[in-house]
Amino acid sequence: MQRVDIPFDRLVLPVVRSWETQWFVLAAGEFPENWNCMTVAWGGLGVMWSRPIAIVVVRPTRHTYSFMEKQSAFTLSAFPEEHREKLDYIGRRSGRDGDKVAKAGLTPIPSRKVSAPGFDEAGLIMECQKVYFHDFDPAHFLAEYIAPNYPSRDYHRMYIGEILAVSGSSKYLTAD
Repeated sequence: MQRVDIPFDRLVLPVVRSWETQWFVLAAGEFPENWNCMTVAWGGLGVMWSRPIAIVVVRPTRHTYSFMEKQSAFTLSAFPEEHREKLDYIGRRSGRDGDKVAKAGLTPIPSRKVSAPGFDEAGLIMECQKVYFHDFDPAHFLAEYIAPNYPSRDYHRMYIGEILAVSGSSKYLTAD
């Protein structure tokens, strides 16, 4: 896919829809040999400490968790709707059991600023440097609908990453 550099302040993205119904693929590790990815539907984008940031959450039971812990960076890739089944496949399979990316038919590509890959089929790739993490604590849940998401008590670790680079199709770029 043809991508252009997108300054963060010119990024156009329907944020809620992107997480809730479109999803992202989170990749962490050292491309090309030692990395993993997973489909993510919970997270956020915004500004923190005067920097553009992405927030992702990963359960410690996920294979990608160890890659997030070992590496200082990650990517988030958004895909056109025609790749929905591939993202569903990646989200339901573990990288411990084989090359789920190849089986899904996606093509990992090197990123420009971080060691984790993006994907050739992605319409948008955000390259992020981890700057903070925090483990969810059930004592701090203020809404009753949160706890039922953790029947196994495998509480997410939240990572905040500074967005270092964004590239994508021109549909994600606002005119100035």
